Amino acid sequence: MAKNKRPGKSIILAVCVLALGILFLVFKDFVLDVLAQLNLSTLKENYESLTAYSSEHPIKAALSYFVLYIAITALSLPGAAIMTVAAGAVFGLLWGTVLVSFASTIGATIAFLLTRYFFRNLVRKKFGDKLKALNEGIQRDGAFYLLTLRLVPVIPFFAVNAAMALTPIRTGTFYLVSQIGMLLGTIIFVNAGTQLAALDTLGGVLSTPILLSLCLLGIFPLITKKIADILRGRRVYAGWKKPKEFDYNLIVIGGGAAGLVSSYIASAVRAKVALIEKENMGGDCLNTGCVPSKAIIKSAKFIHQARHSGKLGIQEAKITFDFQEILRRVRRVIKKIEPHDSIERYTRLGVDCFAGTAKMVTPWTVEVSTSTEKRILSARNIIIASGASPIVPPLPGLKDVQYVTSNTIWDIQDLPKKLLVIGGGAIGCELAQAFCRIGSEVVLLEAMERILIKEDPEVSEIVANHMSDDGIALLSRHRAKGFLVENGQQLLVCEGPNGEIRIEFDLVLFAIGRGANLRGFGLEDINAIEPDDRVLRTNEYLETRYPNIFACGDVTGLMQFTHAAAHQAWYAAVNSLFGTFKRFRINFDAIPWATFTSPEVARVGLNETEARERGIDFDITRYEIDDLDRAIVDSEDYGFIKVLTKPKSDKILGVTIVGENASEYISEFVLALKQNIGLNKILATTHIYPTFSETNKYVAGEWKRANTSVVTLGILERFHKLRR
Repeated sequence: MAKNKRPGKSIILAVCVLALGILFLVFKDFVLDVLAQLNLSTLKENYESLTAYSSEHPIKAALSYFVLYIAITALSLPGAAIMTVAAGAVFGLLWGTVLVSFASTIGATIAFLLTRYFFRNLVRKKFGDKLKALNEGIQRDGAFYLLTLRLVPVIPFFAVNAAMALTPIRTGTFYLVSQIGMLLGTIIFVNAGTQLAALDTLGGVLSTPILLSLCLLGIFPLITKKIADILRGRRVYAGWKKPKEFDYNLIVIGGGAAGLVSSYIASAVRAKVALIEKENMGGDCLNTGCVPSKAIIKSAKFIHQARHSGKLGIQEAKITFDFQEILRRVRRVIKKIEPHDSIERYTRLGVDCFAGTAKMVTPWTVEVSTSTEKRILSARNIIIASGASPIVPPLPGLKDVQYVTSNTIWDIQDLPKKLLVIGGGAIGCELAQAFCRIGSEVVLLEAMERILIKEDPEVSEIVANHMSDDGIALLSRHRAKGFLVENGQQLLVCEGPNGEIRIEFDLVLFAIGRGANLRGFGLEDINAIEPDDRVLRTNEYLETRYPNIFACGDVTGLMQFTHAAAHQAWYAAVNSLFGTFKRFRINFDAIPWATFTSPEVARVGLNETEARERGIDFDITRYEIDDLDRAIVDSEDYGFIKVLTKPKSDKILGVTIVGENASEYISEFVLALKQNIGLNKILATTHIYPTFSETNKYVAGEWKRANTSVVTLGILERFHKLRR
């Protein structure tokens, strides 16, 4: 497949090599002569002979010089600086500048193309960490960033060429910006060559004042971009009247995880903040999501363990339960956690809380409608944290059947005898397994080829096997078409690999994803969203179309997890309050997540599938949990841990854990990834015995054994033999 993507790659390389080879052979004598003189002293010594040759053969001298300069820059050979000085000495300021300007740019572009098409992986492997800042800069500021690099001569010429090849910048843009950006430095060096007699060292070409001037000039494009950003911002606000004074520093719309954390941070730094929530403080996580689902999973797990107590040496364990009592426990858990997210608590923290509906009036003002009044609040900055809601597809016959979502399933009165779950993601799998263990007959329908499609196939397989063992009927590659009611029985009509089938059910649970809450509070009225937008779009600073309106949490569509919402909230709050002085780009590299099935699945960083799709080289180290003492003791000896590292390095790229309590001991790897801690240091860390966290140490040990040099082991073997 890779060959089909770039069928002309070999042709491009052959043409480049052939052209350079022919030109070298034609001008071989001159080229070899000049290569021997690529230093200042020999240039001075041979100055008269070079100028004489140039006078006698002006075209041949110019072409030879031109080809040699292209070859040196294309192959990133040393000598470009002295060659530039030589141009001034031999050809003069005007023609020397013309020759160097075009030759250096053509050579840089050839080096750029060679790296992009042939040496991308090699450059990324050897210099990936060093080139990261350049790569991020070009992705952020595009041609402006490249122009800055070209204007500042202290940055290595070859490094810029290689770095640009790893970015999506177009070849034409690279050539044009390089031609312009290198011109001033070229003139300075060529002009120095015209004063060759007075030049003692190349270091004298760039004096401290000249370097400072070039550095100041180098940041000019970025200053220009900032001014352009300000002007664009003014165009966005055209037609809106900005208040002269504000009631608040920050207004937060939405009292879920993202909104609460944003408000907390703002109040902690003594900003005046207003929080508006129209329904329940705590949002979906507390009221209908994380908390109630984990509460019912706990009850279901206990029932399952009691039914399988034989593996713990218990002959019989009788268990009786009332489904309504399980639901009452779920509500008690919510009530116990509720004060953490309450209006009373946040009021004590200094947040003005409004229980009402928010409506954007202008980019700085919000109308709040409570049960008793309407009022207008203004703020310099606003954060939208309106969350998301479960998606219900408009299938034919839907209105005739009983259906719930992850939000409304907690309102049911009786345990459904036959539960149909549509959607094999984390929510669908968790609730399907929980209700199956409590006593429902469960069918799980997934349109994709497997459940948990974001995980590696082997992860999906082990979870699917456990769910099947529990009694869940898993139907992958089945797509719902519509509903029927026949003789009082509710039916789903779906299309599968073997044709159309019908599935009986008492209740259907939709778990096919969550859509951002974008409409109904004025974003469309102030043109903050487009009619076809499905998420609230933001830049890397979480700014929306209006630079003073930020967004965080599920409404952005960026990693819809509670802890990810809190992560975004920090960036949104800090950038909104202090962005005038310093802004922070959101980064999700070390954000973990877990699926709370049995076995649990925990992830951080890349998995194997993602790494292959992105073309990232990696080594895999794997440890099977059935070898772990604590897992054997608890009769939970199944699953594995898989760590991806950079080739021949202990640097962690990603970790996947499948097993009991995986969500707990993934944290060590989250810290390692965040703080750039390698497997060697995890191996050197003492872990309590017997615990599941020892898995982390054992997988690090597996990596160490696989990466210990055979030569080193041979030397050690001889050493110990001599000692005997």
